[in-house]
Amino acid sequence: MFDWIDDLSCAVTVCDTQGVVLYQNEKSKVTFASEGVFVGRNLKECHQPQSWKMIQQLLREGASNSYTIEKRGQKKLIHQTPWYHNGEVAGLVELSLELPNEMPHHIRG
Repeated sequence: MFDWIDDLSCAVTVCDTQGVVLYQNEKSKVTFASEGVFVGRNLKECHQPQSWKMIQQLLREGASNSYTIEKRGQKKLIHQTPWYHNGEVAGLVELSLELPNEMPHHIRG
């Protein structure tokens, strides 16, 4: 039913409440290929202590976090948000979208 996620042009990575990666779509696997597959690994292994604290806070509070980065000349929008099972936070989903260097900004409404 959700096979389409594998073919999205953005990287999708999903972890549980302990930070263990449960899923990576194909773009996520390609993005992190130099670091190996993350499924089954804990995000703590690949994040700085400050970032790991933020991940734990998002999980605890059921909060979202968005920011932009630039890596190897490529701008990206990162959005981390909780996913739920039976009304309880079950982990985080991270979406990583590549952004063009020049991007229009529209104000609507």
